[in-house]
Amino acid sequence: MHLLRRIELYLRRSGTPPTRFGREVVHDPRFVFDLRNGREPRSGTTARVAAWLDTHEGGTASCSR
Repeated sequence: MHLLRRIELYLRRSGTPPTRFGREVVHDPRFVFDLRNGREPRSGTTARVAAWLDTHEGGTASCSR
């Protein structure tokens, strides 16, 4: 599953604001907004976000850029 799609699903299900998600996960409150505008995160960032989502949503879906 694409990283942004997975983040959007998490935000919707949890009610978490995008700025809070970005701040907590990658220390960047603009992270989600930048992804929505076409930002391509580095592979390490993608892996870190996917691992965070795995632990916080119990999901096993893989992420790709």
